[in-house]
Amino acid sequence: MSFLEELKNRRTIYALGRNTEVSNEEIAEVIKEAIRQSPSAFNSQTTRAVILFDDEVTKFWNELVFTDLAATMKEQGVPEEAVAGTKEKLAGFGAAKGTVLFFEDQAVVKGLQEQFALYADNFPVWSEQVSGITAVNTWTALSAELGLGGNLQHYNPVIDVSVAKAYDLPESWKLRAQFNFGTIEAPAGEKEFMADEDRFKVIG
Repeated sequence: MSFLEELKNRRTIYALGRNTEVSNEEIAEVIKEAIRQSPSAFNSQTTRAVILFDDEVTKFWNELVFTDLAATMKEQGVPEEAVAGTKEKLAGFGAAKGTVLFFEDQAVVKGLQEQFALYADNFPVWSEQVSGITAVNTWTALSAELGLGGNLQHYNPVIDVSVAKAYDLPESWKLRAQFNFGTIEAPAGEKEFMADEDRFKVIG
């Protein structure tokens, strides 16, 4: 299958399961290789990852994330029915086979800023670009290599402190995204695209 076909197959899937015979070790190696092979400015390799499987996924979404979100929502006066809806949504994420927590190491970013002062303002931007590239490469790799689906979430910074404490992470690791993956239990819906004339300009 062509690379563009693989990109087309990589869709946001919310109904994820654990019905795979592929080992956690094999899945983890695909994730690691996708991260290793993702480009970064100055070959900075700023991305860090925590890979959760099975019961740890359930614990992460149903306990850690929900506890922080529920507290924040209550502080903001969010109605109880909305909190209950959030709990149900997170329980769906908790049914996934795995979750990758993507981080960007700010110690590396700061070091590059000091080493290459001319580009200092750009390194945080380039780090964010690396995070996006790495996430979509991981997503596409799991789809292409193992037939797994996924969805990308962003509950940072609400959960940042709890995540760092739960997994004993360095202070310099900045949480950027949470990627859930697993077997596809229900297909994605139709995807709509904006008009090309509003999005592209081809010259020459």
